[in-house]
Amino acid sequence: MKITTKLLLVLITYFGLSPVFAAGKIEMTEYMVPSDTPGISLYVRNKHLTGMKKFSPEKTLLYVHGSTYPAETAFDLSLGGTSWMEYIASKGYDVWLVDLRGYGKSTRPPELEQPAEQNPPIVRTDVAVRDVSSAVNYILKKRNINKTNLLGWSWGTTIMGKYTTENNEKVNKLVLYAPQWLRQGGAPLTDKGGALPAYRVVSIADAKNRWLTGVPENAKVNLIPPGWFEKWADATFETDPWGKTQSPKKLRAPNGTVQDSREYWTAGKPVYEPKDIRVPVMLVHAEWDADLPSYMLYEYFTKLENAPYKIML
Repeated sequence: MKITTKLLLVLITYFGLSPVFAAGKIEMTEYMVPSDTPGISLYVRNKHLTGMKKFSPEKTLLYVHGSTYPAETAFDLSLGGTSWMEYIASKGYDVWLVDLRGYGKSTRPPELEQPAEQNPPIVRTDVAVRDVSSAVNYILKKRNINKTNLLGWSWGTTIMGKYTTENNEKVNKLVLYAPQWLRQGGAPLTDKGGALPAYRVVSIADAKNRWLTGVPENAKVNLIPPGWFEKWADATFETDPWGKTQSPKKLRAPNGTVQDSREYWTAGKPVYEPKDIRVPVMLVHAEWDADLPSYMLYEYFTKLENAPYKIML
């Protein structure tokens, strides 16, 4: 909880939010936003204080998830009395999340309904960036603003970072939580080797093991508050229409990001150049993250040559 509290307080300062909770209830609206591909719609959720009528770039935020799990159970699952999304909304922010195609409540590409081995990896980073672009354009038009803040987690940092290099004029500030950069050895935890099919199937046990990889043995017992992982797993594995019918439950995740890691990050080639980011940036990292180790954060920070200012936490 100490790390979470510190992160939230830094975010408050970074975005210029009041440290005092705003009065009033929070309202939620859900949308299905057309993507740039016919037949593919993106699930977008919005939360803000009830009665909020004025919107600005400085107080608008869009979140995108990582490579395996959808946005709503990472960003808007109530744990300890509130969710991350609601906490920020309670400060007078207009907060949004988006599920990329193939994740959560967004349209699942037809390849996800076929045997995985019949198709190559789907939903690669360039496709994900286009989905974020569709969501951003929708938000800007709906709120009549010209830019927004962006927050990406894990693979989401690559998506938001690359999107920003191509659309600096639409971004106010950028937060990258566990930024991805060139891998110095080995493969990401999502890559089990061998030929890559269209998608992978993960279990609740897989998720727990990935969470705890890299955590010292003496810290594992108390790392996650009692019941939190189980609540997250119940909500997350319910988002896959096929997976929730399995026993035990399973979840399908597109393999596009794993293919990108093989061709780019593990091969020593970046998907994009951080020097092309020209907005303020905050990088956040957890010390026991085995999938995106600390050296990636430090190296990435040096590459932000043209950000007006940058923060590393």
